[in-house]
Amino acid sequence: MTVQLLLSLSILVGVHEMGHLIAAKAFGMRVEKFSIGFPPKIWGITVGETEYSIGAIPLGGFVKITGMIDESLDTSTLDKEPEPYEFRAKPAWQRLIVMLGGIIVNVVIGIIVFVMLVYVLGDQYITREEAMKNGIDAGTYAESLGFQDGDKILSMNGETFEDFSAVSGASVLLANGDITYTIERNGQKMDIVVTQAEAADLASEDNMDEFIGLQAPFTFTGEIRGDETVFIDLKEGDKPVMVDSVSFSYFNEFQKLLAEHKNSKVDITVLRDGEYVTLKDVKVFDNGTIGGAAIKFDMNFATRTYTFGEAIPEGISRAFNVVFINAKALGRVFTGKMDARDSLTGPIGIASMFGGQIDWARFWRLTGLLSMVLAFMNLLPIPALDGGHVVFLLYEMVS
Repeated sequence: MTVQLLLSLSILVGVHEMGHLIAAKAFGMRVEKFSIGFPPKIWGITVGETEYSIGAIPLGGFVKITGMIDESLDTSTLDKEPEPYEFRAKPAWQRLIVMLGGIIVNVVIGIIVFVMLVYVLGDQYITREEAMKNGIDAGTYAESLGFQDGDKILSMNGETFEDFSAVSGASVLLANGDITYTIERNGQKMDIVVTQAEAADLASEDNMDEFIGLQAPFTFTGEIRGDETVFIDLKEGDKPVMVDSVSFSYFNEFQKLLAEHKNSKVDITVLRDGEYVTLKDVKVFDNGTIGGAAIKFDMNFATRTYTFGEAIPEGISRAFNVVFINAKALGRVFTGKMDARDSLTGPIGIASMFGGQIDWARFWRLTGLLSMVLAFMNLLPIPALDGGHVVFLLYEMVS
């Protein structure tokens, strides 16, 4: 997953710095260096007046434009009159475009990625009707809010939903005001009110993991191996129905039963080809699992497809929605309505999002998301970022 993160960042840093380079060269500025990664240099080539290189530390990159005071703090050219090819010799509007070049390219790349994902993959989602079949899996945080396993969500704030993620996904944490869920429990309707503060607490990864999922029957898809040895002889299509003497129907119930038997052994009864087979003395590890079992959920996903013309506005909307969500979350951090420790994800957290194996759809979805986030963060008026330069240039232009 670290390799995937570094590959994604290398792509995004490369196109970001290329945006600065193209804009600078378009206005006749001399670009001395273009690097993906930081020194020490492991490869380089000089083309014309510019040295293109790859650094050994793949955590960023830079473009060195003659006459520009950047994070390198190179002031060697400031003791003489500027040459026509220097950054400082150009009109403020040209320098502004150069500073915005990387941000603009990141936005364009983000939009392209989201448009192509929408066009090629479409959407797979769980409909309201499918979500109503077996009800929800209420995690510990959802239980603290009043939800229970098996509750069926009818509406949110009086409005029905088409996509289950609209009532269970990350967008809930940025809701304006309190949220009223109308649910059905044991044939009776009732309301559960989630306050804005409680919704904001979903910024914590632990709380989001323990929010609302769906109950679903499941089957195993094969044997479980460890160190090249089969230690649980499961067959594809085995449907687990009992742990020791306790029956269950859904995966979340199975997880809870295993969690009660950590570091011990249990008997698991499965339905195999119409017959009940009991697997004796199955070890439950300290994380509450029986190993890397591959499973298949008995759940139907709806598919929504888009023409290329439909994918363009939809992809643009999704790309800028990333910026909107980040801006809104950042605003809540500054106003104290959201804990920064919960809402900000570090490199390890980001790397974990890519997963252990390459899934190209997930890779490009996260790359598109990171591209928009990098554009937004770079636009912030912080001196070390492009946005800091932009503020001073705008002030120069106005004054």
